[in-house]
Amino acid sequence: MMIYYLFLNLLAIFLQKENVYFTKTISSSNMVKLFKQLNVNLTGNICLKVHSGEEGGQYFLRPDFLQEIYDYIKNGTFVETNTAYNGGRNTTERHKKLLKDHGWLEGNRRMIIMDENPEEDLVLNVTDYKMINKNYVGSHLKKFDSCLVLSHFKGHSIGGYGGALKQLSIGFASKQGKTWIHHAGGNSSANQENFTAAMGDAASTIINYFKSKGKIAFINVMANISLRCDCAGGDAPAPKIHDMGILASLDPVALDRACLDIIKSHVDIGTNEWLKQLEEKKGENTVLVSEQHGIGSQEYVLVDLDESSGGNDGLSSATLIIIISIAAFILLLIFIGGIIFYKRRNKSSDENLDRVIDENENENDNNKQN
Repeated sequence: MMIYYLFLNLLAIFLQKENVYFTKTISSSNMVKLFKQLNVNLTGNICLKVHSGEEGGQYFLRPDFLQEIYDYIKNGTFVETNTAYNGGRNTTERHKKLLKDHGWLEGNRRMIIMDENPEEDLVLNVTDYKMINKNYVGSHLKKFDSCLVLSHFKGHSIGGYGGALKQLSIGFASKQGKTWIHHAGGNSSANQENFTAAMGDAASTIINYFKSKGKIAFINVMANISLRCDCAGGDAPAPKIHDMGILASLDPVALDRACLDIIKSHVDIGTNEWLKQLEEKKGENTVLVSEQHGIGSQEYVLVDLDESSGGNDGLSSATLIIIISIAAFILLLIFIGGIIFYKRRNKSSDENLDRVIDENENENDNNKQN
């Protein structure tokens, strides 16, 4: 296991790529295991961004499933925002009732609706914006110093897909902020490309906010991968793509890119329909614009924790490939270094020989003169 992590970390450093940690086994304990791999210290008041689940929904990440990571963080608070569309979460009063019905307020769980006071919304400026020059978020955001974004990775009928970047943009936006993003800055005729670009703009403000105060980390759960978002509630169609696993990273762009790559590389009965929606809704434009903002990269190294814990049957094929690749690189450096050393040594020998010849010639000349 140590060899596996060592070489993958060296590879990530050498290639200047972010690690994305992965396990196929979806469990509460594995969420904690993945978070530990990130080796990040979330300090101060920590917000745990979740989707509370629309009325009638059955695929959102439930509070019982998230209890173990909640307990591990210790100083965390689940946070949500109100919706802009009509439903069970479009007012603070209705949203609080739904939170209770879905179990978010049971036991020791702390939960805050960040935009419960819409007249006090915070305005975050967007640097080098593509579509929107500002982002509206709930005023309770200022209570937090660092963040762990917990996302259910799935399809989305408007954004193409939902993952870490959607949680950062639409998920953190207040009620008016959601409308602002969907309309790409008030333009009611905003097309898909403009809307998804606005999502990238909004996502960058949350990253910059937490990087100025503390740190932020991300976990995506690829389970119940429906075509529709958790916002669809009971109208979300049954998933036609099998569960893939859990992924975690400090880079939301790399994380979502890795999830999309996993979908594309696994053929299920619903894969083509899912990817068709992704393309039609310009979903990957959010990833591109977010990358252009410098909040992450689509280049990553996938660290498979299942590969590293395969028992004592020897190294996995992935590990062997990495070891061989790095060993080959080291041998190449040694070979090049040997050539340089050989040439320099020969050059030095030639120079010494020339010097000896010159000295002998000078001595012969002196003898002749004498």
